[in-house]
Amino acid sequence: MRRFRIGSVFGIPIQLDLTFLLVLPLFAWIIGTQVEQTTELLNGTLNAGLDPSVLTGGSLVWVLGIGAAVGLFAGVVLHELGHSLVAIRYGYPIDSITLWLFGGIAQLTEMPEDWKQELVIAIAGPIVSVVLGALCYVGFLVIPNTTTTAVTAVASARFILGYLAVMNLALAAFNMLPGFPMDGGRVLRALLARRRPYARATKIAAEVGKLFAVFLGLTGIFVVGNLFLAGLAFFIYIGAEGESRQTTMRAAFEGVTVADVMTPADRVTTVSEDVSVRELIQTMFRERHTGYPVERDGEVVGLVTLEDARAVREVERDAYTVGDVMTTEIITISPDTDAMDALTTLQGNSVGRLLVTDADGQFQGLLTRSDIMTALSIIKSSSDYAAVGEAEPETVRPDSRIER
Repeated sequence: MRRFRIGSVFGIPIQLDLTFLLVLPLFAWIIGTQVEQTTELLNGTLNAGLDPSVLTGGSLVWVLGIGAAVGLFAGVVLHELGHSLVAIRYGYPIDSITLWLFGGIAQLTEMPEDWKQELVIAIAGPIVSVVLGALCYVGFLVIPNTTTTAVTAVASARFILGYLAVMNLALAAFNMLPGFPMDGGRVLRALLARRRPYARATKIAAEVGKLFAVFLGLTGIFVVGNLFLAGLAFFIYIGAEGESRQTTMRAAFEGVTVADVMTPADRVTTVSEDVSVRELIQTMFRERHTGYPVERDGEVVGLVTLEDARAVREVERDAYTVGDVMTTEIITISPDTDAMDALTTLQGNSVGRLLVTDADGQFQGLLTRSDIMTALSIIKSSSDYAAVGEAEPETVRPDSRIER
């Protein structure tokens, strides 16, 4: 979904996902419609002594709903900042903190594989939530339960502080459940990684996370009838599966570089910028490739893909040349780059292929997603791959060169 940057804290960009703009009013509405029930809960748990009749008059319920919802999501930002600042302390940059449908996400450029570092990073967020809950509770106690003319304002402040105290503690507790990749799941992985390889620990934590997601989803649908919990369970399941797959791939590609998996320059078919689009499509059909580097005077000056060719109408394909439709904004990568980092570059730029160039900018080869997936399939079939998850990652070294 589209994201909007609203500022930065400690140099970390804070973004709002489009789904957040939908869920914030929804939360405000839910809180506003449940002021009376929430007041009874606070009276029972915190001995708040709040009078529901004071808080449910007129439009005050919507003011309370908005105030509590904004405070809740501010707490989510601080929770993610807790993770982020500790990660930065260990040398892991943070791309951004994003608020979205199910809360917040701190996006690290790289996950730590040292179990102690991951443990501290994982528990930092819940610790911040507990501290926030405690501070809100102190504020709740400090404000007296008055009977003066300012009773409405005082009661409103105590309601919001009491609500935020309970919710921040609940947020910390929920995040510590073993639903990898939530905080509790990352704590579980860190503890498992004390005596196991990182990839194996990830696999176990992911399986636990998926079981937790199934339980949460069934509970949300059949027990409490809460579709929000069911949706959250779905994303936990997908997140656990995705991170497990990525970690396994990274372990499999340990020691493998772009040079090992790319198609070398002498085996790459290039096309001239003077070739017509119709001829290009015929070449693609004949060779079963959907993208080619474009050459001019022996130098690669662009890339042309099937999507570029399709943009030209059938009747005009003889009139247009490759030079008219090719992409000149080429994303390049060094042959010494790790294969997994190359895959991240492909995904991050939403492209299907990268030009491989050396330090002097000379064309060395072409790397596609298919190249990486083929290499992964070969590694999986090798005896070395069987050791992934059973031996320490640094001891696993696939063949330094993938035969093509």
